[in-house]
Amino acid sequence: MIHGDTLPTLDAPRVRLRWITQADASALFDVFSHPEVARYLSRPAWTDMGPAVRLIDEIHASFARRDLFQWGIARREDDRVIGTCTLKDLDATHRRAELGYALGRDSWGTGIAREAIHRVVGFAFDELELHRLEADVDPRNRRSIRSLEQEGFTREGHLRERWHVNGEICDGLFYGLLRREWQR
Repeated sequence: MIHGDTLPTLDAPRVRLRWITQADASALFDVFSHPEVARYLSRPAWTDMGPAVRLIDEIHASFARRDLFQWGIARREDDRVIGTCTLKDLDATHRRAELGYALGRDSWGTGIAREAIHRVVGFAFDELELHRLEADVDPRNRRSIRSLEQEGFTREGHLRERWHVNGEICDGLFYGLLRREWQR
């Protein structure tokens, strides 16, 4: 597994996936306060910095327990965090985890999410030796669905009226990827 006090930095072609610190709070706020980004998450858009500070504390505490690994997706040119990529609900017994990610609205459609997903999937299968990854995606989020499918994820289920956010009820699509199916 992973040793040390922080996640390892993972390099992708245009971004680095790195440890998130409190210095990244304003960058996280910029990502998660955008209504279009929040629409596809299971929580409302942030309206103040408090949730950003708390999220970073939660990321650190969860990493210490080794049940959530959340990287900041940082641009190579200035190291500014423009999103996150996460392995959560890590289960060592069954060698599986759930993949999650969010990208700032200004970076949508650039292929950066796919780069981050590919790098974290590789880490999960090669370094953590996981057997299975899962993802829950909003069916309206076509870009996210395309990124998962391009990475090799298979749609395994449609969960009706799963999420209630900002008075809106929406479904979830459940995707899975097995280690033997993944194309490096």
